[in-house]
Amino acid sequence: MSPESPLFLGVAAGFVGLLGVLIKYAGAVRLIAGYDPDRVTDEAGLAEFIGTNTLYVAALLMSVAVVEYTDPFDGTAVVWIVFTISVIGLAARMIVGSRRYETSE
Repeated sequence: MSPESPLFLGVAAGFVGLLGVLIKYAGAVRLIAGYDPDRVTDEAGLAEFIGTNTLYVAALLMSVAVVEYTDPFDGTAVVWIVFTISVIGLAARMIVGSRRYETSE
């Protein structure tokens, strides 16, 4: 772990959190990759769903920053393995879950 790692992770968490807030609370669905306004049937529902999951990713990043700062696992990679699996799971959830807000044309 480099001494700058928690700082960079905290900045990344802030950026991802800002995106999540913009999507969820400001309805900025245009920030969602692959967003097609012609296919979306419930824009507010999509913004709520994706924004919430994006905030989960930001929380995960902040958690990793805290773990990297405190280093309770003495340099093991277990936190990164859990983080990677969690982010892949959340990304899959967002991809599959966003389909319920689209038409099937």
